[in-house]
Amino acid sequence: MSGSPGGSEPDRRWMARALELARHGLYSAAPNPRVGCVIARGDTLLGEGFHARTGGPHAEIEALAAAGEAAQGATAYLNLEPCSHHGRTPPCAEALVAAGVARVVAAMADPNPQVAGRGFAVLRAAGIETASGVLAAEAAALNAGFVSRMTRGRPRVTLKMAASLDGRTAMASGESQWITGPEARADVQRLRGESCAIVTGSGTVRMDDPRLDLRLDEALTRGRQPLRVIVDSRLQTPPGARILASPGRALVCVPDATAAGAAALRAAGAEVAQLPRAAKGLDLEALLALLGARECNEVLVETGARLAGAFLAAGLVDRLVVYLAPSLLGSEARGMFHLPGLTGLADRLQWRFTDVSPVGDDLRITAVPG
Repeated sequence: MSGSPGGSEPDRRWMARALELARHGLYSAAPNPRVGCVIARGDTLLGEGFHARTGGPHAEIEALAAAGEAAQGATAYLNLEPCSHHGRTPPCAEALVAAGVARVVAAMADPNPQVAGRGFAVLRAAGIETASGVLAAEAAALNAGFVSRMTRGRPRVTLKMAASLDGRTAMASGESQWITGPEARADVQRLRGESCAIVTGSGTVRMDDPRLDLRLDEALTRGRQPLRVIVDSRLQTPPGARILASPGRALVCVPDATAAGAAALRAAGAEVAQLPRAAKGLDLEALLALLGARECNEVLVETGARLAGAFLAAGLVDRLVVYLAPSLLGSEARGMFHLPGLTGLADRLQWRFTDVSPVGDDLRITAVPG
């Protein structure tokens, strides 16, 4: 494959635009990857497009339609290798060949085993010059969940918590509304919008009766609602819980899907899935494998200390987002994570900060395993 990974200045500029376009599908493209495409000749923009929703036109098709006959002999820039297989839509690699483009620059190869270099091969077989690696890190970050599902068979997991300055999430009574301010709560909607599924525990459902629905502008989400998932090892989810009646679909994961309580949940409109038991609760790795099989790229965990601690202890959290409020709730209030068995510094779970940003009066701290 020709072309240097860094790319020329025009390559980087047009690829940055392709990534900007791809972000228009941030809340709506899943389970497909977020992809943008630019058709250009030198410094002249000929056409551009992005993938808005599954089943709709891919970014390359939108850009080629905008460029028309001018695409012949031009360069196509896209943040992901063009698809080469027949899925919900025809292969984009073939469309680029038919349009007569002379060169295709992709930020990264497609990790989907159905593509994985085959798109580039189709282009090269037609005499089209190809290059990759331009802004590859930015492209991989934009589709981190899709890459995770394709390479590990499970979604990327983000654990979100809201806490006081002394690391407390609720008073001893369970009172927690609201620790953080309205700006932080609005920012959580952004995290939900990026997610294919939101996971919580039955204890949180019983205590807080949350809806966990997405309330972003429908112009951004194009009507998409994440799957709401309840981890319920004791079949204690109330059939009248608001999370079951919220817009979209609800899935309750239980140890026995044939139990009488499961029938009541189905009658309330929920789907019920059976998961194997683990040492404590349900098998969370099996849960993520199930969600991966259901084409979930990104999973957001919004739950209490016990289930949050279980995800952390199992090494299943890829990103931790903590909204920290400038308040103190005291030693009797509830902590963020239930992590028994850590008796010395050698046992600690080490993380690395990647971002600390003010959100209203609060701080948003983002960390990854270190």
